[in-house]
Amino acid sequence: MTSASSAQAPRRSRAPLAITAAIIAVLVILFFIFAGLYADILWYDQLGFLSVLTTQWLAGTALFFVGFIGMAVPVWVSIQLAYRLRPVYAKLNSQLDRYQQVIEPLRRLAMYGIPALLGLFAGVAAATRWQPVLMWLNRTEVGKTDPQFHFDISFYLFDLPFYHSALGFASAVVFISALVALATCYLYGSIRISGREVLISKSARVQIAVTAAVYLLLQAVSIWLDQYSTLTDEGGLITGAAYTDVNATIPGRAILAGIAAVVAVLFLVTAIIGRWRLPVIGTVLLIVSSLIIGSLYPWVVQRFQVDPSAKTLESTYIQRNIDLTRDAYGLADIEEIPYNATTTAEPGALRADAETTANIRIIDPAKVSDAFSQLEQFKQYYQFPANLDVDRYTIDGKSQDTVVAVRDLNLEGLNTGNTWVNSSTVYTHGYGVVAAYGNQRSADGQPVFLESGIPTTGSLGKFEPRVYFGETSPTYSIVGAPKGTKPVELDYPSSTAAGAEQTYTTFTGNGGPKLDNAFKKLVYALKFQSEQIFLANSVNDKSQILYDRDPVTRVQKVAPYLTLDSDAYPSVVDGKIKWIIDAYTTSASYPYSTAVGLSDAIADSETPAQPFALDKINYIRNSVKATVDAYDGSVTLYAWDTTDPLLKTWQKIFPSTVKPMSAMSGDLMSHVRYPADMFKVQRSILKQYHVTDAGSFYSKDDAWTTPDDPVAPTGDTTLQPPYYLTMQMPGQDKPSFSLYTTFIPDASGATSRNVLTGYLAVDADAGATDGKRAAGYGKLRLLTLPKDDTVPGPGQVQAKFNADPVVSQALNLLKQGQSKVSNGNLLTLPVGGGLLYVQPVYVQSTGNTSYPLLQKVLVAFGDQIAFEDTLDKALDVLFGGDSGATAGDTAVPPAVTPPATGGETPPTTGTTTPPSTQTGNPATDAQLKSLLEVAKGALADKQAALSAGDFAAYGVADKKLADTVASMLALLGG
Repeated sequence: MTSASSAQAPRRSRAPLAITAAIIAVLVILFFIFAGLYADILWYDQLGFLSVLTTQWLAGTALFFVGFIGMAVPVWVSIQLAYRLRPVYAKLNSQLDRYQQVIEPLRRLAMYGIPALLGLFAGVAAATRWQPVLMWLNRTEVGKTDPQFHFDISFYLFDLPFYHSALGFASAVVFISALVALATCYLYGSIRISGREVLISKSARVQIAVTAAVYLLLQAVSIWLDQYSTLTDEGGLITGAAYTDVNATIPGRAILAGIAAVVAVLFLVTAIIGRWRLPVIGTVLLIVSSLIIGSLYPWVVQRFQVDPSAKTLESTYIQRNIDLTRDAYGLADIEEIPYNATTTAEPGALRADAETTANIRIIDPAKVSDAFSQLEQFKQYYQFPANLDVDRYTIDGKSQDTVVAVRDLNLEGLNTGNTWVNSSTVYTHGYGVVAAYGNQRSADGQPVFLESGIPTTGSLGKFEPRVYFGETSPTYSIVGAPKGTKPVELDYPSSTAAGAEQTYTTFTGNGGPKLDNAFKKLVYALKFQSEQIFLANSVNDKSQILYDRDPVTRVQKVAPYLTLDSDAYPSVVDGKIKWIIDAYTTSASYPYSTAVGLSDAIADSETPAQPFALDKINYIRNSVKATVDAYDGSVTLYAWDTTDPLLKTWQKIFPSTVKPMSAMSGDLMSHVRYPADMFKVQRSILKQYHVTDAGSFYSKDDAWTTPDDPVAPTGDTTLQPPYYLTMQMPGQDKPSFSLYTTFIPDASGATSRNVLTGYLAVDADAGATDGKRAAGYGKLRLLTLPKDDTVPGPGQVQAKFNADPVVSQALNLLKQGQSKVSNGNLLTLPVGGGLLYVQPVYVQSTGNTSYPLLQKVLVAFGDQIAFEDTLDKALDVLFGGDSGATAGDTAVPPAVTPPATGGETPPTTGTTTPPSTQTGNPATDAQLKSLLEVAKGALADKQAALSAGDFAAYGVADKKLADTVASMLALLGG
């Protein structure tokens, strides 16, 4: 007895320990969950968008309980009814007896556990559907009706998706309830199989018949609603109800809905009278009817009535598809302009387009990232994006297209110095904006900067240069300190000047949740799995933690209902660097509108395909313009398209989160532009829907496509991206900042005839600094070229450039010495009565520190091409010695400072311009004249060395030129 008792004691003592350990484990898990939720509250609250989070949580929680109760209760009731109404003395077979013996001890658990488990799954699924439910509750009328049922289009955007979701959930609940009822009835003898006979008790009969009746009634309603779904169904010819749908499918679904309702009534009759023959016959009739009315009859109408006369019978429905598709994508008001483009380059032909040619952007933002890095990166922990952005600034009273980039932080460049202290508290931000003239380059091919250097200087005025929130910012940084504390955040590096030191700063904004107590430190230590956040003495009561710092991520979190443009671009606005992000409201439920894949539509040689929450769309509006302050991360949303019903609905759901457009400053308005992703979606639609005649659309005799990027690597068939340019389109009275793309014939798999058929441009300039939205913003103009026109397309022009013997010989010379020659973006401009092509040519020497230099410019007009050192020269050659216009491509002498790498001294000026020789001092004038001759000689030596591929001689000439320019500046007191 003693030994047995002693053996049981350890087992009894271990049980409380196991329970205690389990409780502790559960508490730890719950605390981790709580820490994550509390961190979200702190983040949203600091940003001023806590209502967005709480609305989602409340809606999700409410729907979870609706889903849980909506599934669990009917299933539980179904099981309880089947069990409680079971035959008490039912004789079971031996197999069922064994099943009951196994299940009976767990019966109570199963009766409650199964409904609870199913309810849990249903609740989670329902919680994820908070968006369509809130949209239905707050729906906004569109004010337009569909052409078939004459419902307001809001019915398709808000009501129909909600009704289908609700019916789908209800049908699933009833179906599962029927299954568990059948299983319970069979297990407890209410349903017995005796040979070929199925015996069903009265209670089971009533329960099963009523459940089946409810299910069929739900299906009747669903089939009825399917009539309206035909307006968004994709057919072989169009999206929407075509002739067969209107005359066969829609009436057939109405009839089937009626039959399903009748069969439901027959099941109710069976529940009363106990005969199954009527509902069985009715069910068979429903199945046969669905085959005949739902499938066979529409096939007969299509095959024998529509196909022989499709062009005539389908014309009405094709026209509906054309009109509503163009409306859904904002193309209803596009202006189509016939353009009989000339292909002959006459002297003086560009005189009327002088302003446009002066603004031709020869700096390719996809090519000069390496040049920006070598000239303006300074340290390895800074970086520039691979593709830079195009913006415009008013310089000396004139709008100037610029290529811009933020000097962002890249912690991977720290190498061995990447400790927690460095990566989290010292290297906290990038520094400055670098901007180059779009239409200028230095004499040796470098970009000409209008804003550059550390500290930043140039033409953009004074602004806050620190970038705490950028596209490559660290996962998190801890910033801020009490007043009087020595700064520890590296502001910018030292130069090589004697006595120069690193410059440090302390963040003074409101950019993240405060770590002002131990509990918050613990929460974030758990969130980022770093005990240093809790233990480090550098984390104090004034510290803030900055995270979720990518501008797109920040906007997406505060506006989860928006689809964001793939490109956030930086601008200096109101003395700050702000990221500007275009945001869209989208839908897949617009009647008669053809759907496009959003990721495919925006993909081109500069933008890879990317996932979207709603990828297949048939409606889009640029409804919101968003900004993110690069210093403090504050997010501001502006209502841009105030007529959009989706935005109006979301403003009801999240009130006061979107500001009116009138709240935009004039400075911000001058930098807002027409978004590229929406333009790409529109051009994807216009490949087919530039045709507005139903007969021509049916014949597909004028289908277009976007040309492949002619400068993409061989075998790469990605599309040519659209480009931002300041130009004057036919129909405009002055140049404006625009976005354009071209079209060529669609060969549908055959070899395409690479000639231009269309040229689409949109006025992308939102407004001036007066804060008023420009009247012409968003105006789409489509130049349509005659079908028999022979204006070469981009691919054909690029092929001519590559095959021309003079060009080939010059390029071969540039390639000597293993230099790399690459073609920049091939721009197309409607000037001179035709279409002018302009392409910069970059040369890059070998070596890790080399970068592309713009050395030549290719131009083409019709069948003629020219290849010169500058755009001005090339245009004059192309147009018979005098183009009639002066291009902006001016050869500015290079900056005094050589390309900076590592810790080299940064330039202290933005742009180096030729010094004036009019000093008023004869002696100084003579010296300047002499130095100018030396500089010219050094420049000629550089060009000769580059052509010969002699980079040693190139370096000597470059140093001589830099020293000479420095001497000239010294004489001028610079």
